[in-house]
Amino acid sequence: MGKASRKQGSRRGAPLANRPAAYVARPFEGLPSETDWVALREILPAATATVTLSATAASAGLPQSFVLATVLPMAWPALHRADGLVMVSTQSGPVSGDASRDLVMSLLAASAAPEGEAVPVVASATAETPRLQDLLAEGADFELTVHDGFDFWVAEANLDDAARESLQAANESVIPTVVLGSRPSAYLQRIGERSYLRWVLPHDEDVALDALARLVAAGTHRLGEDDRLLGAFRACGLLIPVWEVDPQADPEAVDPALAALGERLDAAVATTAPLTGEERRARNGLQTRQVTLR
Repeated sequence: MGKASRKQGSRRGAPLANRPAAYVARPFEGLPSETDWVALREILPAATATVTLSATAASAGLPQSFVLATVLPMAWPALHRADGLVMVSTQSGPVSGDASRDLVMSLLAASAAPEGEAVPVVASATAETPRLQDLLAEGADFELTVHDGFDFWVAEANLDDAARESLQAANESVIPTVVLGSRPSAYLQRIGERSYLRWVLPHDEDVALDALARLVAAGTHRLGEDDRLLGAFRACGLLIPVWEVDPQADPEAVDPALAALGERLDAAVATTAPLTGEERRARNGLQTRQVTLR
């Protein structure tokens, strides 16, 4: 047997604990509010959500609940606060083929850390690492909260000078974000002098792309006369289209337009006819403007 064959055989026979986590295209599929999980990981600057774990997970040494946070001080992957609260960052930490297992690795590390200590480094997930889908309490709610800054990190008295400076710098750089209520996981964000609507669509990315192409071909993809569809991000198996909107428009004006656009998109998703030539060209145009996050 050659060296390459021996190496391949060794990998196939390796214990699960030594095998890297397999790639999962939609790592948060099956979790409550999948689109919010993706938003927390990819597009929200300052947000949190409390996650309730099953009794089985709690009996294995994990907390009854923990807090997901977009970012933690010093870009820590996780933190076990002095008050006992376990916090896990969605935007820092290990990066494997499965973001669900990555977050569990950070959760395990934070749970094992003494209270009042940060977790600056987390080991990579393996094929044996549990997935979030295995740990959450059945029927658990998932309510996301968008913040104006990062004061949710820790009580100021618990911050050393470096962390306090990190908090101040982070608060000064946070992107103002407003949650739109007419559709889940739709956010109006102000970046510099411009405003953007970013909407995490709940459909498989290919289905969402086809539907969006149908709207573009029909000229019904706009929120209003002054906006434009810039393109879309691909993230965790979902599509996040981005519209630039009038920077003077307030959320109360944008939200009804989003509701109407959502109805048109729903109808396009439900359409089963093959794409027309014009719709295929629109789809190709959207694909050229796609950016894959992570």
